[in-house]
Amino acid sequence: MLEKFRAAQAPAIKRLKELEATEKLPMPYTGKRPPFSDALLAAGPVAVIAEYKRASPSAGDINLGLSPAEVAAMYAASGAAAISVLTEETYFKGSLDYLETIGAVGLPMLRKDFLLHPLQVVETAATKASALLLIVRMLTDEELSEMLRLTYDAGLEAVVEVFDEADLERAEKAGARIVQVNSRDLDTLKTDLDVARRMAAKKRPGRIWIAASGISSRADVLGMAALGYNAVLVGTSLMSGEDPGLALARLTGKAD
Repeated sequence: MLEKFRAAQAPAIKRLKELEATEKLPMPYTGKRPPFSDALLAAGPVAVIAEYKRASPSAGDINLGLSPAEVAAMYAASGAAAISVLTEETYFKGSLDYLETIGAVGLPMLRKDFLLHPLQVVETAATKASALLLIVRMLTDEELSEMLRLTYDAGLEAVVEVFDEADLERAEKAGARIVQVNSRDLDTLKTDLDVARRMAAKKRPGRIWIAASGISSRADVLGMAALGYNAVLVGTSLMSGEDPGLALARLTGKAD
């Protein structure tokens, strides 16, 4: 799946290179960005990052009738600490424009995409996003270190995603401060929370850890908190129902 995602990034990277050649790259956003990591820690013992997604390879189309603005308002009212926004177009029907719309509710946003090129950091810095996602397996050690440096220099935070211990070792060496453990098997697309449970023992002091994929109940959320995770990221189980806000409220404990 990651190689398919990589191939789908080629047109976007080509467009950014053309903009760079003509000196038309977007300028950095100059407004105030809500701090991403601070929001997660303030929502302890475990924060919920609620995701806006319109489709995925594993679930197909998801609740296309709800607009980004509608879902963002639901999430803000139901206890989300931050919002993850899918901007990948080919497989997730996302758009960079969603960051502008969803940013109106004032919560920190994570740009979730398959970022491979330094110009994509520049592109993200021109939006209201507070953080971006970097996937260890999609980058060489040198690329990961460079993308992290550029991200920090731009005043953004980076969520560095790992799937196993080898990924984690590379993330730590590159300087990751926020680690996201993804419990989805990339070959089968199935989730297994035993991955998050196993990896929890590797958490270092001073790091912020997020558990992603397979979280669908308040018990799951509390289970991750007990293991030392600072946050969980939840998308499909929120978006697939009629009322994402109510689903989120159940995860955050605001509703039974």
